[in-house]
Amino acid sequence: MRLLSLGAAALVSASLFTSCLPAPQAFDPNRLPDPADLGARNAATEWWYVSGYLPESGLAFHWAQFKVNYRGIPYHAGHVAVTDLRTGKLNFLENEAQRTRFGFPPLRVEQGGWRLVQDGQNYQLQAGPLNLTLTPLKGPVVHPPGYSGTPEVGRLYYQSITRLDVKGTVALPGGETREARGLVWLDHQWGDQQPGAQARWDWFGLHLSDGSDLMLYRVRNNEGQVVQVAASRVDAQGVAREVPNVVMTPGRVYRSPSGRDYVLDWEVQAGDLTLTLNAVRDEQELLSRNTSVAYWEGPVRGTGTLAGQPITAEGMGEFVGGLLRREEGGRFVPSGR
Repeated sequence: MRLLSLGAAALVSASLFTSCLPAPQAFDPNRLPDPADLGARNAATEWWYVSGYLPESGLAFHWAQFKVNYRGIPYHAGHVAVTDLRTGKLNFLENEAQRTRFGFPPLRVEQGGWRLVQDGQNYQLQAGPLNLTLTPLKGPVVHPPGYSGTPEVGRLYYQSITRLDVKGTVALPGGETREARGLVWLDHQWGDQQPGAQARWDWFGLHLSDGSDLMLYRVRNNEGQVVQVAASRVDAQGVAREVPNVVMTPGRVYRSPSGRDYVLDWEVQAGDLTLTLNAVRDEQELLSRNTSVAYWEGPVRGTGTLAGQPITAEGMGEFVGGLLRREEGGRFVPSGR
């Protein structure tokens, strides 16, 4: 998943590293991507994203790599957030290196010393404190209808590998290195949307106890109006299908230290699916200066029923709080704010 808005300072910095690129390709909802092609595109906005709630290890983490083409000028940003669920400490690192390398096949996404590289059937993720091997348990999918967003707020094609086994280590502040075990989720999105400036969203990537995976995506415009609700379920065999008529009902609201409100408890209903989702902990707001976006990113869990049978859910949630203000280090501040 996800979030990038550029300001003049970032664009000037990026222009030192490259000549102008061709104009980004236009978004065409009638031409959806090959699910297996996770390679870089010539798009206005693009990102790769790996997230995981690892209760056995007492950890939650996410890594994101952003690639933006703004009027022919590329800009790259990355970050890693690791939460130690045993101590409650959140460590957030940002990467502004403009030395990058992208390739496919096999997939290669590199920024400075951080990288996600395909190695046979596996993926190696080395970024800051993360040293992980990711083994897909299902194949890649395109989430119906193939993209998030609308023409008014911009659209992003949406691919995922929704269930990967993770092995490796995570370095924690203070010198501890902890073994990572559990399930993670990989996203790749690209298109013509400028998140934070045009659109905000409430997103979940969930592993269900029946072996399926559930993606929920509620897109809002900057006035707070819901313009899209999309959901898909990837069954145990790896087939992605739309979950129609999904209703995401907001519950408890958390006000962060920055003064932004995030909904952290939700009720989800769709056909024979009911689910109550709750944040594992509240203090997961990230103020990303290299993307100029504030958002909540953290572990969630839930209980409910599917086809009349009890079910549990574990995964990650992401809720966009908007652009950073200038006094928070935001590089892009709309006129009048």
